Amino acid sequence: MAERPGRRTPRATHARVERIERLTPHMLRLVLGGPGLAEFSVGEFTDHYVKLLFPPQGVTYPVPFDLGRIREELPREQWPLMRTYTVRWWDADRRELALDVVIHGDEGVAGPWAARARPGDEIHFAGPGGGYAPDPTADWHLLVGDESALPAVAAALERLPAGARAHVLVEVAGPEEEQKLETAADATVTWLHRGANRVGEPLLAAVRDLELPPGQVHAFVHGEAGFVKELRRWLRRDLGVPRERLSVSGYWRLGLNEDGWQSAKRDWNRQVEEEQEG
Repeated sequence: MAERPGRRTPRATHARVERIERLTPHMLRLVLGGPGLAEFSVGEFTDHYVKLLFPPQGVTYPVPFDLGRIREELPREQWPLMRTYTVRWWDADRRELALDVVIHGDEGVAGPWAARARPGDEIHFAGPGGGYAPDPTADWHLLVGDESALPAVAAALERLPAGARAHVLVEVAGPEEEQKLETAADATVTWLHRGANRVGEPLLAAVRDLELPPGQVHAFVHGEAGFVKELRRWLRRDLGVPRERLSVSGYWRLGLNEDGWQSAKRDWNRQVEEEQEG
């Protein structure tokens, strides 16, 4: 199955696992390197992401790996599965890329691969993409997310300068999943423990209970699509935050794997945009 005319095939980068660090019981950091990263670079965003490429079970690809050729010559069901991960950091001098991966047992594709990964293992990825960095002109910053957004929240905090004000709210399964966050900013960091609650319930309540500072906010709200949509509605309709002062994205959705969520996400984005205009 050939690609649709005019559709651009993303460039694939070859990487090698250099180091693995367990950050919490359910989050691993993979540091990727190798000669394939010689031409890789990221831009100014703090939510840069890459898409790890996994062949479906039983499928092998010609060497060298050529994503364009794969899409030209193979049926869609044999194309690589894509799993999206935020760039936690990129060291241009060492040519190393860090990705933090949430592990949920044998569920999914990327998590089990990361759990089994060892130095020397190889992976291809596409990207980077991205679209957010903290606005230095904002009076204060609101950073909200679940585990999937934690790498981008941490990267944004590290970018904030001394004197910047920020409210940071991160929801994780329990206290054992908290991480140390570094920042020079005047930041109030609140960890919320989900326990048996639905993903996002503690975040929704905590954000709505905030005593908000005066002035213009720049907000970053990313994570599970259900709570993201609710918080986006609250920020836009109840608080009147302009669209251009928001970076809001559903990284994933309960009940859907990434393939299913990406298929549904365009309709979700359209519905959210219509609500904003309503």
